[in-house]
Amino acid sequence: MEKACEAFLKGRTVQDGAHDLGHVTRVVALARRIGEAEGADLSVVVPAAWLHDCVSVPKDSPDRAFASRLAADEAVVFLKGLGVSGDTLAAVHHAIHAHSFSLGKSPETLEARVVQDADRLDAIGALGIARCFLTGGAMESAMFHPEDPFGRQRALDDRAYAVDHFFVKLLTLKETLHTGAARKEAGRRHAFMQSFLEELERELKG
Repeated sequence: MEKACEAFLKGRTVQDGAHDLGHVTRVVALARRIGEAEGADLSVVVPAAWLHDCVSVPKDSPDRAFASRLAADEAVVFLKGLGVSGDTLAAVHHAIHAHSFSLGKSPETLEARVVQDADRLDAIGALGIARCFLTGGAMESAMFHPEDPFGRQRALDDRAYAVDHFFVKLLTLKETLHTGAARKEAGRRHAFMQSFLEELERELKG
């Protein structure tokens, strides 16, 4: 099944490099590791992780909040063609639908919590920093506000300034994780992002 999922994804258009096949394979590896540690059903976790971004909607699209539902629907159609059963399909659909940060939907199963945690882990740490600026470039955002880079005296706008995205989203993700295995890894990645911002501030001050 995993080979089929990978082949399916390779045939689809990816909107930005931060949500490419590399992101997907990292989320699959994280989800498998977290799922094994937490005792989750990997027959749900693994296909959901593979297909969680199978429908790509640009970050700045007004339809962004619907991306996870569209991906869940598409994944079910694909998995049905592979002979996956009804109960597993429903569980995969929920795990994909609930993973999105933009949607704000709470995961109701352990498997959905594992997939959401894995996806959020890939958004923080060194990889998260790289993905943040890659996405910012794709959206033609500036790196940071020229007078107030860290948004201390203005409203944050992460569509205009990539660094704002750390404060709008990335630095909040650690507290949203559900599983012990994910929270342990998140602590290290979160600290690295804080160190990066501290170094950025030092360099900007000259």
